[in-house]
Amino acid sequence: MLSLSDRLRIIFSVKDTPEKIAIAFAVGVFIGISPFLGLHTLMAIAFASILRLNRLVTLAGAFVTNPLTIIPIYSFATWMGTKITGHENTLSQTNFKEITIINIFSILKELILPFFVGTIAFGVIAGVLSYLFVYYIVKRMREI
Repeated sequence: MLSLSDRLRIIFSVKDTPEKIAIAFAVGVFIGISPFLGLHTLMAIAFASILRLNRLVTLAGAFVTNPLTIIPIYSFATWMGTKITGHENTLSQTNFKEITIINIFSILKELILPFFVGTIAFGVIAGVLSYLFVYYIVKRMREI
């Protein structure tokens, strides 16, 4: 897992245009928030290669989802997905004290669509915002 300072060092040391750096990071953020947990690193490298983006910058963006951030990111994305899909009652009707190994899969089954929709929607929003942020920061740092 890369620390924030390591990610910034990678981003600012890249010899590329601010646009390409920001795109690489934004693609990484989108992939990092995507529902394909466990495949983020491979997907980041593959997409960076296909789109001819800097692999390290894309990986730095993909590592937005890490052991410290995964629960808040995926919880928010799932909540967002319930709002988008209209499955808002799924969690409110769940009695968490009665969850067992046997019935957990029926509960989780109801969250699959909201999870996928929410992570994609949140990934797009976070990707766009991270593009704007990284572009602005790289541009400003290069003017100094």
